[in-house]
Amino acid sequence: MRKKEKDTLVYQVAEEIYAHYPHLWERFGQNGRDRTEEDNHHHLDHLSAAYEMDSVDFFIDYTTWLNNVLTSRGVGTFLIVDNFERLARLINDMECEDEKEQQSFIEYLQKALQHLETFPSKR
Repeated sequence: MRKKEKDTLVYQVAEEIYAHYPHLWERFGQNGRDRTEEDNHHHLDHLSAAYEMDSVDFFIDYTTWLNNVLTSRGVGTFLIVDNFERLARLINDMECEDEKEQQSFIEYLQKALQHLETFPSKR
């Protein structure tokens, strides 16, 4: 996935999340919004690495680590689930040069979502 596509995707996900959860502005402010974009760049970087290694387990390990870090900072698992669902939908809707990469990203996100179902969801 090209940088411009990633940047657009990251912006769209963050916009949707903050529109759907306006209380996040009050709780985390602009810094939280910036961190959401930063986190989504990390999600895409890890998806790319998992794709290059042909390893869904790599992305599952990242998801476990991410859940541990974010829940320790008061961000519930449900927001990670929401984020990954938005990423999968938006990636699916994109026109990508590499269809195999696109489908792998979606598959990895779906597997990570199944994995997140095993964690307690704190709201």
